This record gives sequence, structure tokens and C-alpha cells, in this order.
Amino acid sequence: MNIITTTEALAALCAEAAGEPYVTLDTEFLRERTYYAKLCLVQMALPGKGPERAYVIDPLAEGLSLDPLLDLMRNTDVVKVFHAARQDLEIFFIDGGVIPEPLFDTQIAAMVCGFGEQVGYETLVKKIAKAPLDKTSRFTDWSQRPLSEAQLRYALDDVTHLRQIYEHLKKDIEKSGRAAWVAEEMGVLTSPETYVTHPEDAWQKIRTRGQSGKFMALVKELARFREDYAQTRNVPRSRVYKDDALLELASTKPDSIEALGRSRLLLREARRGEIADGILEAVQQALTLGPKDWPRAATEDEPLQVNPALADLLRVLLKAKADSAGVAQRLIAPTSDLDQIAAGKRDVACLKGWRHEIFGADALRLCNGELALAAKGQQVRVIEI
Repeated sequence: MNIITTTEALAALCAEAAGEPYVTLDTEFLRERTYYAKLCLVQMALPGKGPERAYVIDPLAEGLSLDPLLDLMRNTDVVKVFHAARQDLEIFFIDGGVIPEPLFDTQIAAMVCGFGEQVGYETLVKKIAKAPLDKTSRFTDWSQRPLSEAQLRYALDDVTHLRQIYEHLKKDIEKSGRAAWVAEEMGVLTSPETYVTHPEDAWQKIRTRGQSGKFMALVKELARFREDYAQTRNVPRSRVYKDDALLELASTKPDSIEALGRSRLLLREARRGEIADGILEAVQQALTLGPKDWPRAATEDEPLQVNPALADLLRVLLKAKADSAGVAQRLIAPTSDLDQIAAGKRDVACLKGWRHEIFGADALRLCNGELALAAKGQQVRVIEI
């Protein structure tokens, strides 16, 4: 088994990889006790078959520097292949300040090739590599050393089969002429903004129902403090306070340590010290804001005037187009997009780029009365009017 524990060995491996058209990659990490993921293992395989050219890189090995690997990630002559890459890319961006390019995500490519929505790696291994996948080590604590041979073999499986999956999907995409579609989807993954949460925007991820602007101002300030505290101290948000406690605080508006002590949902550690001081300051700051400074919650937006019949027709059209193209429906358009179109909205993702080509153009024609739909057996036909 090829295990890399020194900078010299890693540099030699990355120099060899720099001469290849692609490498497959995966990471193992822990995130339960920290805000940012703790990188525990990197797996990399070079083109070939079997485990001979597959390697486990140990970032926790004493004295090992990942600089040669980061240089390889910057090498635009080598395609970096991941499956469901978002969390892996976040680690490279946060820890190393680099986003691997060019990038190929086999999960996205598989959806473009008709393997369904959010298809898992195990499914692709079975369908393309025709191999079983041992998942008995999936709940390993990857920070522990030494790792057993079974654990290392499990980790390597995530990159050895990925080579065959990549080559298969790449060939399918080139044959269908959809390389530009995949590249468009990779744009989100290669944007640094994808991996940055600004504390002042954290409130937008908290679910609320039809609350007032004043209440939302409290939510925003409490979420901003929590995000800032969690990031600067590298602790999970839930270790500061959970969403239900945040909403309780926004409702009760505590103005003293005694008031915090009456909270039902606040953790004991949050009722004193820095967290308690931060909560009280956030509440006070929110209460000084006037209506013009209150954030506007999405639930306060004017409700969509959806034409339900048109929305239903768009769903039928989407299924017909997705089936015809062999592309996962949700990759083209979620239900919310269809409702927006049926309400007259036109700044919608599925009306742009490759989605416009495969679905959006006909969706607009359907809305304009230029197309009709008819059923013939098990198929839906699109008819020009």
C-alpha cells in the first residue's frame, strides 16, 4: 500500500502526476468539533488500473508539508477529478488558498449523463466499474493513528474506481457534445464565494416564518455574532447556540445576564462570559435599528401569483425534455423555478445557459401559447401551434 508521510515523497509523487492528463482525488476529514474541517487524509490516484498507482497522503504526519500537492492543484495541465467535490474543495481553499482547476466532478457529470439526481459514488462504482464497494469503514475517526489496512483500503477505493468512472463519463459527455454544460456547472464549484460565509449574511440561512422586520433585525445580529464567534475560535455554530435558541433569544430580547439565565434553550456555557456578552450586545444593537435598517426576510416578499395550470404544464414539459435528453430533472430546474416562470418571472436559472437550450426556450414558448403538449402512449409530444 502506497502511503506518503514525507514532503520529499509527496514532491516526487506530484512531479510524476504533473505529467499525467488527470488525477483522481478524495479527502477524509473531521468536522464535528470544529467550524472548519480538519483534513486527516488525502487520496490520489494516477491513471491506470488497480491500486498500484493509488496513494494515501497523510497530512498529520510529522513534518509533512502539503505545498507540493497545492502546486499540483494549481497546475492547469492536469484535470483534478472528484466526486461530489464541494467539501473537498472547501478544504483546499480554506487550508491552502487554492481551488483545484481544471475540475471535473463526477456527480455533476453523471447527472448530465442521465444517472439521476445527486447520484452517489457507490451507485457509479456498481454501474460503471462493475465492482463492489466495502463501506464498513465509512464511520472511521480519520484523525486516529495508526489507521488499519482495512481503513486505508476503504479510503483508496474512493479514488481507484473513480478513474474508470471519469473516463467513462468524459467519453459520454464528449460524444453528446455536452462538455460546455458540465463546465458551466463547475463554475459554482470553482468560485471562492462558494466557500465563504460572511457573518453579516448568516441570518439568511435561518428558517423563520412570517416574522416582523424588528424580529428579523434581532435574528440578523444574533446570527452575525454567532458566525463571527464560531469562525474566529474554530468551533461549530451549535457549540455557541443552536438555531432554536437563537430564535428564542430574538423573541425574548434579553437585556441582562439574569434574563439570559431564564432561557429554556440556551446552553449553560452561553449564559456567561464572552458568549453572553456577545448576545446582549447583539440584542442591544438590533434594538437601536429603525425600520429602514431592518432586513427583509424572504417570507416578506410579495407572494408569487402562480398560474397553477401553467405550472403543471411546465412540469410535464420538464419531464419530457429531461427524459428526451437523458438529464436529471432537478439539474435542469427545481420546482421553485417552474413556479416562478408560471408567475411571470424571467430572471430564473433554467432560462439561461445550457438549460435555456434544453428546456428554457420551449418553456417560454409554452408560456406564450406557441407550444402545446399531447400524450401519445407513455410519451409526451411537444406540438407547434
